[in-house]
Amino acid sequence: MFKCLFWILYRSWFYVLAGLIILVVSPFMLIFLSRLEWYPTFYKLARLWGRILLFGMGYRWSITSETTLEKGKNYMFIGNHTSMLDPMLMLDVVKNNPIVFVGKQELEKIPVFGFFYRKSCILVNRSTTESRINVYPQAQARLDAGFSIGIFPEGGVPDEAVDLDAFKNGAFRLAIEYQIPIVPMIFVGPKKLFSFTYFSGGPGKLLTHVMPIIETKGLTLKDLPKLKEATRQLMLKEVIARGV
Repeated sequence: MFKCLFWILYRSWFYVLAGLIILVVSPFMLIFLSRLEWYPTFYKLARLWGRILLFGMGYRWSITSETTLEKGKNYMFIGNHTSMLDPMLMLDVVKNNPIVFVGKQELEKIPVFGFFYRKSCILVNRSTTESRINVYPQAQARLDAGFSIGIFPEGGVPDEAVDLDAFKNGAFRLAIEYQIPIVPMIFVGPKKLFSFTYFSGGPGKLLTHVMPIIETKGLTLKDLPKLKEATRQLMLKEVIARGV
C-alpha cells in the first residue's frame, strides 16, 4: 500500500514540477521561439528545464562518451527510447549543437507542455504518408539554420520486454540525404526508474553513454537498409551489455 502511495505521489510530482518550471520560464520561451535565429537561446532554457526536472525527481546522472562533438556542427542524434526522461538526458549531453526533435504529434495534446512542444519540435503523425513526408522540408530548414536533429528511431517506446525495437527509416534517410554524422546514445536507468509502467520506479542513478560517430559521407539511399541495421546492432549490443 505504501509503495503504491509513493508511486502515485512520485508520478504526480513529475507532472506538477514539469508544469511549474514551464510556467515560470514560459514568457522567455515564447520570445525565443518567435524567431528561428533565437532558437539556440530557447535551447538553453530547454536544457535548464530538463536538468531541474531530473534533479527535482531525485535523479543523479553521469555521462560517458567515446566521441567528441564539434561545436556548431550538424548531427543526427539518436537513442534508445524507454522513458519520458530520454529527451532530457539527450539535451543534457548536447550543449553546443542545438537539437530540434522529431516527435509524435499526439504529444501536443498535453496541457502547457504541448504548446511549446508543437512550437519547438518537428511533429509527425506516423499513420499518414503526408505527415511523414512533411518532416523532410522542416528538417532541412533546421539543418540549414545550423541546428542538429534528434530522433528516437524505434518510433516510440516499445514493450519493456524488448531490448531495442526495429528502427524506422526517417533518421537514416535524413542523415544520408544531408550527409550528416549519426551520433548514437544509450540511456541506462530510465526503464527501471521511470518507465511507462505507472506503479514502478523512483529516484536513482542514470547514465548516458555516447557511442562513436557513424559517418554518412558518400552514402546513398541504397545504403540505408544496411546503415540502419548496422547501427541498430551496435546499439543493441551496448544495450544488452549495460543491462538497460
